[in-house]
Amino acid sequence: MNAVVCVAGALLLLVGAGVTGATRSVGAGLYLQAAGATLLGLAGGLVLWSGDAIGSSFRSGLHPALGVDRLSAVFLLMLGLAGGPALVFAAGYLGASGRDRAVGALTGLFVAVLALLLCARDVLTFLGTWELMTLVPAAIILVWHNEERARRSVFVYVAVTHVAGTGAWVSLLVLADHGALGGPALDASSSTGALVAIAALIGFGAKAGVMPLHVWLPRAHPLAPAHVSALMSGVMIKVALYGLMRVLVEWLGRPPLWLGATVIALGAASALGGIIYALFQHELKRLLALSSIENAGIIMLGLGAALVLRERGDPGWAGIAFGAALLHSINHAVFKSLLFLGAGALERAAHGLELDRLGGLLRRMPWTGAAFLIGAGAIAGVAPLNGFASEWLTLQALLHLALSHGVAAGVTGAVALAALALTAALGVYCFVKVVGLVLLGPPRRTGCAEALEGPWAMRCALVALAAWCVVLGLAPGPLLTRCAAILPGSAHLAGGPQLHVPGTGALPTVGIAAALLILVAVLRRARGRRTAATAPTWASGQRIEPALLWTGAGFTKPVRLVLESILRPEREISVRVEGGIVQSVAYSGRVPLLIEERIYRPVVAAALRSAAWARRLQSGRLGVYALYLASLLVALLALARIGLLG
Repeated sequence: MNAVVCVAGALLLLVGAGVTGATRSVGAGLYLQAAGATLLGLAGGLVLWSGDAIGSSFRSGLHPALGVDRLSAVFLLMLGLAGGPALVFAAGYLGASGRDRAVGALTGLFVAVLALLLCARDVLTFLGTWELMTLVPAAIILVWHNEERARRSVFVYVAVTHVAGTGAWVSLLVLADHGALGGPALDASSSTGALVAIAALIGFGAKAGVMPLHVWLPRAHPLAPAHVSALMSGVMIKVALYGLMRVLVEWLGRPPLWLGATVIALGAASALGGIIYALFQHELKRLLALSSIENAGIIMLGLGAALVLRERGDPGWAGIAFGAALLHSINHAVFKSLLFLGAGALERAAHGLELDRLGGLLRRMPWTGAAFLIGAGAIAGVAPLNGFASEWLTLQALLHLALSHGVAAGVTGAVALAALALTAALGVYCFVKVVGLVLLGPPRRTGCAEALEGPWAMRCALVALAAWCVVLGLAPGPLLTRCAAILPGSAHLAGGPQLHVPGTGALPTVGIAAALLILVAVLRRARGRRTAATAPTWASGQRIEPALLWTGAGFTKPVRLVLESILRPEREISVRVEGGIVQSVAYSGRVPLLIEERIYRPVVAAALRSAAWARRLQSGRLGVYALYLASLLVALLALARIGLLG
């Protein structure tokens, strides 16, 4: 099937689905949207596998143009892999109310905007869809949650991404002015190239949730409906990284060392900071949102390593690092969508996502629980799931950088390698906590004890994403080889460094899969029909009560004590005493987001005070305004008199 037909058919389906969902049947509209998203993924796969671009190439003019090349094909494939199941899930998740109809129609618009941004081949279309990519999910959140907390979070989301997103406008308009979008790349070592690079890091990095421009992400993502949270965390922040890759890899020339080192530093800070703060969260969707910052950081580590290795004249390993970044983008889209959709199914069944009030859901919801367990293993980097493959490749690229390219690049690679290793370890710790508190143990409240599986559409979506986690983990090689070849000037893996990656011919993928199946069969045969005898848990002779079960705070306390001087946790203990006897002790604690509370809040408070002061200038009296103009004219004449104005 021709890729052009797939793209055109997908966009028509998305338009028709939005009309159908808004006017007739929400479910029918969402199924049509899922078909459209799947066609987009198929088109991306066809272009990526064939290597032949379709439509227009990038141009510096303002005439609208659309096209797909290998880089945008990777992200279209990602949109199909994550978006199709998310929209099928939404068909079972949403009802038939007016609110749900609006959310369904806006979801189709959101997918169409993401696709158009990836297909944009001119500045006007790119920047127009870039702004819509921010505004459409904000509208969905406001429709879904019409309350003060949601409005405040949406305001922060829109404000941060728009103010910082000015960098995206600056970088693209400067590149277009120099003819770099469709012609020779701009010299990255020049002052103009440095301006473009810094502006791109700020503009695209803010939308991707890269620290320290991440404060909007843990506020906005948890408030959206489950399928929209999946699209925002799984796809939208990766589309922002797509824009950054375009600028740094294609439209700027050979990058200087400082640029690659800066990308690595931002990636290391985001990866470590994201997983550390995720570890201490008590609400599942907020935890998943913060772990998206971690994974954006891992992608940035791969991108930064590719830039440094390219600058050092090592095209083979530069291609591997870039391929690892793209592979992790796809993998994260799959397992993060799975986890957000799973969280939505769990919330619907248990009526809440507070970690310390869940438990025992694997037994009550075996399909959802098993799929969520696979997603947790994938995001924790457990082999042979897909998260392990891309993290391992990124680790290999950083190790090569640390050992083979001089002192400056070596130190950069070594620090990044240590950061990634620590991130991986904390990621396992974090999701062992999640699985233990959510899926295992006894139910901690009535809602968990009475939880039931969701509709078949929700279960099918979760199973499909879980299957992709396994497939992409068992055979990442075909995607890796094609992603690595996208980097300009990179050596093809067949003629460059050899890695033992399943799917490249170095390791027998079918043999690995067969060995795993045989192992499972042997274990089941050895177990036979025997089942473990049921017995109560021993707790020093007393009954197990929900209040006595292990909590998330107890689980993470060792790490909190080690990092106490950095994280500055806050605690509050209240003791109620009657008649000289302690009746109750209440404890609460939290780990504040220091960047938000120590930097953003003071800046916002100062801005509001300045605005309040400036507001006094608006008196509404014509004479006062004339006095302002006269004063300004006198000041300008005085400056011209003394030669400060040309």
